[in-house]
Amino acid sequence: MSLPSLTQTPTLYPNCCLSLSTPLLTYLASILPSQPHFTLSIGSGSGLLEALITAHHRNVHIEGVEVNSSVNLYIEEQNINVVTGTWDLCSRAAQARAWMFVYPREPKLVGKYIETFGDGDIDQILWLGPKMDWADYEGCFEQTGFGNRRVYDGDSIGGAEFEMVVVLSKTMS
Repeated sequence: MSLPSLTQTPTLYPNCCLSLSTPLLTYLASILPSQPHFTLSIGSGSGLLEALITAHHRNVHIEGVEVNSSVNLYIEEQNINVVTGTWDLCSRAAQARAWMFVYPREPKLVGKYIETFGDGDIDQILWLGPKMDWADYEGCFEQTGFGNRRVYDGDSIGGAEFEMVVVLSKTMS
């Protein structure tokens, strides 16, 4: 499937929950790890966001995780990981340097990833979604090694005004 052309204005696309724009993609690519390291997008859906980032920023590698490979429309087949259910974890999380949760559905799953793989190679976690949902997820990151938190209103980095991006990174001991 061909990728849409983005503009400076955040726009919702049929196959993506997050409003997308060129400034948002540029910002995300600037903070995601460069190859040979990779980001794991947990609950990647159609993969539109991930495919757009990697198409425009070739030094960034993103793998997706979904419960059914048929949901994926944009991520190359070798970069999609399939889990057996919405409660299941992807073992690739242990090797990833960053995780992205875009419009996640279940705080317990986020917590389970941190509990199981948070001591691995992971350096940062990105949470992207509606401002009104953040309160449901904020507790997942308390008492973890991810104490450094940067919070951005969507409209300050190229997203929609009702969305936000939270970047959590490991606290150095």
